[in-house]
Amino acid sequence: MSRRTALALGATLALGAGLAVLPTQAQAATVVVSTTAQLTSAISGATAGTVIQVRGGTYSPTATLQSTANGTSSSPVTLTAYGSETVKIDGSSLPSGDWIFKLTADYWNVSNITFQNSPDSAVVCQSCTGTVWSNIKTINGGDSGFTLTGDGTVNNTVKNIDSYGNYDAATHGENADGVAVKFGSGSGNLITGARLYNNSDDGIDFWSFSSPVTVEHTWSFGNGKNRWSDSAFAGDGNGYKLGGDGEVVAHVINNSAAWDDAGNGFTENSNTGAIVINRTTAYANGKYGYYFATSAAKLGKNLAVSNGTAVSKGSSVTSAGNNWDSGVSTPAFISTDASTTYNSRSSSGTLPATTFLTTGSTTIGATMN
Repeated sequence: MSRRTALALGATLALGAGLAVLPTQAQAATVVVSTTAQLTSAISGATAGTVIQVRGGTYSPTATLQSTANGTSSSPVTLTAYGSETVKIDGSSLPSGDWIFKLTADYWNVSNITFQNSPDSAVVCQSCTGTVWSNIKTINGGDSGFTLTGDGTVNNTVKNIDSYGNYDAATHGENADGVAVKFGSGSGNLITGARLYNNSDDGIDFWSFSSPVTVEHTWSFGNGKNRWSDSAFAGDGNGYKLGGDGEVVAHVINNSAAWDDAGNGFTENSNTGAIVINRTTAYANGKYGYYFATSAAKLGKNLAVSNGTAVSKGSSVTSAGNNWDSGVSTPAFISTDASTTYNSRSSSGTLPATTFLTTGSTTIGATMN
């Protein structure tokens, strides 16, 4: 991949009201930015080891922020908010169809930034290796909030993301997911601690991704409902869409929950692979809690309550310890009031504490943390 020219030796650029200090690769390359121009330059000109600290405020780029500059496993590129300041990157000034941030690079750590109001997808990481996305938000965009895509998508971690309110008006809500891992391949990708809600299509979508992805400690809810008064609304509304386009792949979902989605809580979506669904909860979803009619899924210790239908499982499914299996009781929920699930995350970024859908059981259902 092409690289931009290294940051100039000892250059100090005063742009607008802020000061950007741009050292060389040999130095501890910390860049503090406070204007959109500085942010654009810092991202495109980053090199291995660059730390970009973004001062609090709202940034409104007029072109997609992007980089092809690789970090390394020992010297990643870092893009983060300055201290505890609140940073929002707003896509309202972008041309129709543009993304806010496109990364085609390896070993970046991106944290504590909100990407909002994108005309299309907010964040797209294409054929990336070793990136870590922590405590980011992708909200109210024109397509999926956060996307991993392309062959060579390897060992990426998406941790403690909030992605909500995304809706693709041009295609009537058919495509905008909270997190999409689509059209690609690569091992070692992890989604953990995600909160994905009120998106027009699905919470999570693994359409046409041919390698296993692991999801854990994640909530997906309220997806696929027509909140935009679209008379031709076409959102599917699955909590976890785990296949499509003929791929046979063994995705893994652990200790996660889906509720109040218009479609299915958890669905194979035509993926006939050995999907693993373990200790999850599906509650009050419009169609099936669990739909695995053709796959060789392994369903264990899952809890389905008050869905349109609890489960559809084909003859190749292994099912044990779930509340639809013989001899397994359904524990009572401590609470069915979801209001606390919208609360602020903990100081470390983990999901808010809640008793919603908890049972106290150590053997079945999501622990909701």
